Amino acid sequence: MQSAKEHLNIHPEVAQALADGRAVVALESTIIAHGMPYPQNVATALEVEAVIRAHGAIPATIAVLEGKICVGLSREQIEVLGSTPDVMKLSRRDLPYAVATGKPGATTVAATMICAALAGIPVFVTGGIGGVHRGAAESFDISADLTELAQTPVAVVCAGAKSILDLPLTLEVLETNGVPVISIGQENFAAFFTRDSGLKADFRIDEPELQARFIRAKWAIGLKGGVLISNPVPAQSEIPAAQINQIIDAALQEATAQGISGKRVTPYLLKRINELTQGASLKTNIALVKNNARVGAQLAVALTITT
Repeated sequence: MQSAKEHLNIHPEVAQALADGRAVVALESTIIAHGMPYPQNVATALEVEAVIRAHGAIPATIAVLEGKICVGLSREQIEVLGSTPDVMKLSRRDLPYAVATGKPGATTVAATMICAALAGIPVFVTGGIGGVHRGAAESFDISADLTELAQTPVAVVCAGAKSILDLPLTLEVLETNGVPVISIGQENFAAFFTRDSGLKADFRIDEPELQARFIRAKWAIGLKGGVLISNPVPAQSEIPAAQINQIIDAALQEATAQGISGKRVTPYLLKRINELTQGASLKTNIALVKNNARVGAQLAVALTITT
């Protein structure tokens, strides 16, 4: 029977850093293939990697290419992901198909957590997690990201959950599954485009060293699953809640009218919201991802030295 290692292709720089016990930060690739338009997607991916390096860690962007789970991508591979149409969007259920068929795939939060854990990387940076979709009482549309956070031991740094979602229900599901939500710089959970959702996080922990001790303590006492770290978008880059919520409502109505559902919803909404904000939401998205990269790198460094 094949082992997971046979399906992993870890970039030499990442492999050396892991062997040396140095800080490594995993990065998803759906933001490249499905979250932003070309060429901003490629530029942002490279800039985020540079932020991680500037704060003392090694970036490991993850995707499936040529039948291998690639942990750490070259510039050329990032360019391929960002410019190739019809790249698969991979969650937990999709990973085996992309590996088996050799089709290129970009990893979501759930899939990136799985791959990071396989490679031994405890910290992962994203923009915003998926969650419970609005109207889930009828559609049962709940992101696999929440299930993954309940079972896979990776700390996920994000700007909260995407504000296109039902945030109160998203936090309820996280609570039910025992996933601790840590907020940085404020008491409340962040709402992606907006700093404050108005909903309390479980704990406020600002210092990366204390975040690292919290994470180590959770895993040391045998509690499975991840930790969600909510890092609000920088104040100068946020979009006021009243403004973005009106735009989200309009985009959701359009998606419903067009019969858009499942994994196509989030890419459609992000694209449409960017159009309706005349590019402002894309600038906010880029700013929050870079800010998360800084926090994730600091946490990864703290985890290598915290006992």
